[in-house]
Amino acid sequence: QVQLVESGGGSVQAGGSLRLSCTASVSLDSINSMGWYRQVPGKGRDMVAVMDNGGRTNYADSVKGRFTVSRDNLKSSVSLQMNSLNSEDSGVYFCYANNAIMGFWGQGRQVTVSA
Repeated sequence: QVQLVESGGGSVQAGGSLRLSCTASVSLDSINSMGWYRQVPGKGRDMVAVMDNGGRTNYADSVKGRFTVSRDNLKSSVSLQMNSLNSEDSGVYFCYANNAIMGFWGQGRQVTVSA
């Protein structure tokens, strides 16, 4: 079982920046990939940014050039730096990690961008 503890997020005006962090209860060496998904009311969770254990990244088209996912192996954490935020970035952001057996979700962090 992998536990994910998230921090960061909050409220900001359009054009501002926020940062999300997620710390895993295990070494990232045992994690295949780790990243962030976003959910808005009435919809499912959409991939925002993911990094695999080789350092390869994948971003949603809507966030390319504005968001950056990074990892700190010593802290077993992954962070998401979000810049130039707009109202469409609002939602609940969930940390996700998967190993060879299954996937795990964090509890979610609210991000609200006001116009």
